[in-house]
Amino acid sequence: MKQWIERSLWDVVPRDHRQSAQELRRRQLVTVVFVVLGAAVLGILLRLDQGSTQFVVFSLVLAAVWTIGAFASGPIYLGRMVRRDLHVRPIVQPFLMGAGLALVFVVGALVVREIPPLAEQVRGVLGFATEGYLPVLVLITAVNGIAEELFFRGAAYAAITSRPVLWTTFAYTVATLATGNVMLAFAAILLGVLVGLQRRASGGILAPIITHCTWSLSMLFALPVIFGV
Repeated sequence: MKQWIERSLWDVVPRDHRQSAQELRRRQLVTVVFVVLGAAVLGILLRLDQGSTQFVVFSLVLAAVWTIGAFASGPIYLGRMVRRDLHVRPIVQPFLMGAGLALVFVVGALVVREIPPLAEQVRGVLGFATEGYLPVLVLITAVNGIAEELFFRGAAYAAITSRPVLWTTFAYTVATLATGNVMLAFAAILLGVLVGLQRRASGGILAPIITHCTWSLSMLFALPVIFGV
């Protein structure tokens, strides 16, 4: 188990993803521009009623901003991890990591629901999960998870030259704090650190995407049941 965790989160797979100074400056500039655009769209999104058609549309617009920004910034890599001394695309490992994180959150949710102030924070997040057509909710959850990882662990990570795991987690948490929900921000910290370590180890965004989507889709189905909404 120790070796499995080290290979998933700590052992850095050799790769050649070097950027010239000019390429790095371009990536940094594009990333900043799309952070501003994303913040503007997020500001509009937060003023809309959860579950409304406009909310769905602007959720997809925000995902489009993150995705376009990621690919406009420069090359985005899928990454590889070590398995049985081979360098392979990370699929099973990040899926299990996402499922494990979801299990931690389920256990935490059972505790949080007994604490009224925190329980209300979580129910505020779940409003969207109870006010829409389930396939649409699944689509939005998955699309946004992919888009966020493309941008934060793709473009933003590659644009930061020092402590990218720390700073991308911070940026992702700040973006989440814009919702005003403390519980979402706490989730963003844990998720951000986990997928940031995966990004560092694998050199790409495939592992973070799989972990993020596994976790977020699990929460979409599990939390409404736990909190009775």
